[in-house]
Amino acid sequence: MFRDTSVTAIRQPSNVIAMSRHKNYSHSSHIAEVEGYWHALRGRRAVPRRAEVDPRGIERALERTFILEQVAPGVGRLRIAGSHLTDLMGMEVRGMPLTALFVPSARDALSVCLDQLCRTPSTMLLSLVSAQAAGQQKLTARMLLLPLRNEDGVINRVMGCLDSAGLVGIAPRRFSIAACHTTVLDGDDLTADRAAAAAPEPARNKAAMHLQGSGFSQSPAAFSGQTPNDRTRADASPASAFRHLRLVTSET
Repeated sequence: MFRDTSVTAIRQPSNVIAMSRHKNYSHSSHIAEVEGYWHALRGRRAVPRRAEVDPRGIERALERTFILEQVAPGVGRLRIAGSHLTDLMGMEVRGMPLTALFVPSARDALSVCLDQLCRTPSTMLLSLVSAQAAGQQKLTARMLLLPLRNEDGVINRVMGCLDSAGLVGIAPRRFSIAACHTTVLDGDDLTADRAAAAAPEPARNKAAMHLQGSGFSQSPAAFSGQTPNDRTRADASPASAFRHLRLVTSET
């Protein structure tokens, strides 16, 4: 079981980056560079957008940087990955789940971390260990995970940096989680998200009345967090279509 230490972040003024945030990363300039760049992107927001990420902003850390997509709660698939991750695994890792870099006993804990990171949202710094084995020295590493929004504003992308210390040796190298440090985020965009979720929407109220009229018990709050497209799909579901049908039989 890994150790979990959590803190709550203080919102920073626009275009100001607190370098004191990076004091624990003095041994890893790559992690400090990626985190500093991400904080500069977000400004007063909690989470920046994936489209805003420019590789030129983290040139010195590119080989250790990756971007993944959360394809299901707690499941992240690597979309972009630097050469250092390829060296650790001994193969191309793009398209692979992030859990492939971890030993089986650590994968459930990693899934919990990814789910929390996107839902809360928050940032995470994982302390990792790859045990010594034949042809493999003990390898320590740190992995930084930072949330991103997709083109629709949904938080389901993650920018990360994996920085290991020591010789890679014979690949693949898989890690266990020794500790997880979590920082909960806040920002102007989350305030706007909460306000939008709390505001009544005609489409949401209409959908709720349809459900109540068909014998289902469902409150408008159940639709919160869905996109307009999600609500359209819900209204167009087979169960919704059946509510407009009436069975007519002839009497004998």
